[in-house]
Amino acid sequence: MGAKKGGAVSAAKGRMIRDAESFVYTGVENPARAAGPRRQRLTVEQLKVRAVLMRGGTSRGLFFHEQDLPGPGPERDQLILAAFGSPDPYGKQIDGVGGATSVTSKVVLISPSQEPGCQVNYFFGQVDIRRPLVDWTGTCGNLSAAVGPFAIEEGLVPATDPVTKVHIWQVNTRKRIVAHVPTVDGLPAVEGDFTIDGVPFAGARIQLDYLDPGGSCTAGLLPTGRPVDELDIPGWGKIPVTMLDATNPVVFVRAEDLGLKGTELGEEIDTNPEILRKLELLRSHGAVRMGLAATPEEATQKRPGTPKVVFVSPPADYQTQKGTWVRAHEINLVGRYMTMGTLHRTYAVSGAIATAAAALVKGSVVNSVARLDSDAPEQEIRIGHPSGLLPAGARVELRDGQWVCEKGVAYRTARRLFEGYVRVPKSRVRGA
Repeated sequence: MGAKKGGAVSAAKGRMIRDAESFVYTGVENPARAAGPRRQRLTVEQLKVRAVLMRGGTSRGLFFHEQDLPGPGPERDQLILAAFGSPDPYGKQIDGVGGATSVTSKVVLISPSQEPGCQVNYFFGQVDIRRPLVDWTGTCGNLSAAVGPFAIEEGLVPATDPVTKVHIWQVNTRKRIVAHVPTVDGLPAVEGDFTIDGVPFAGARIQLDYLDPGGSCTAGLLPTGRPVDELDIPGWGKIPVTMLDATNPVVFVRAEDLGLKGTELGEEIDTNPEILRKLELLRSHGAVRMGLAATPEEATQKRPGTPKVVFVSPPADYQTQKGTWVRAHEINLVGRYMTMGTLHRTYAVSGAIATAAAALVKGSVVNSVARLDSDAPEQEIRIGHPSGLLPAGARVELRDGQWVCEKGVAYRTARRLFEGYVRVPKSRVRGA
């Protein structure tokens, strides 16, 4: 069926009106089943926005130029939620581009930076799958690996082969990141021989330097000033934890204090409602102690993305999600990282930086289970996670009685998966 732009065409059961991006159909809805003619107005008017789907490390996110979206507020959040297919009571995000997991339901807004010494702004949002919520309170370390390649490909940063440094301002945490991106003929390298557990194919290694990552959302590396605190959980008791903020705020607890071995895999945790309840209690009460929420209820309802909660245990042999083995001698500790109420199938880079820093803070919960290689203030910490191991570096020092993290270092791969436009029904974006 053809139609001139802005014109009309007759159809057997109604009339279709077409303009540049909208269609309206008015007709009879299934006359054979209706008692009488029923007139129905259907519309497929949609908004069209430029977007790029990027993989960064073990996460996947939808990247936008910030200028292509509405300003901060409900209209922007509604557009993003509609693009991902959220909220979805079935938890599948089937009517959007979301992947129905916390690591594939992420959004990134990029813009030129006015921050001295930085080239691009990186603003991160965690898109809730079941609720109408975009949590802008933290960052994603894995997707920070994709910011540099995106900025180079989009012409925001000129390439300088063979390695292009991209100076990033992380908007959520107000911290600097330097991405060392391998480039060939002015474009980010895609293929290489660097592998990371959780991604099936090798890629080009991107080094990420997180500068002065302490106090990303709170007053400092240790928001309470202490390496260990006790959280008094109603109906449970006093639980020793370390609350540390490096790249992202995290509540660390020993696996044994949860009645766990520490080497559990995804389904063992995600199908255990009692453990999930306890982990959320620790996370939400920790949020209050860290000054991130007024009440535990507020942390659960309005701030599900941060702080994170991690349970740790000493090095041990265990079988991974993919059936391979991690051996105790290969790692410094075992960690299990929770995100949006589920167990991360690998480990977040932001969480790895925080874990490495916590391992070097003497007396912390993480330090108590880690087998460190030395007493040096700067070390690489090898974390055993559900899919393998992740090395992350940190430099931590005690200065004037306060623990300080100078930097964190991680290595990832990243690449562009698709580019084009994402379309969302206009009716789902109020004010559009």
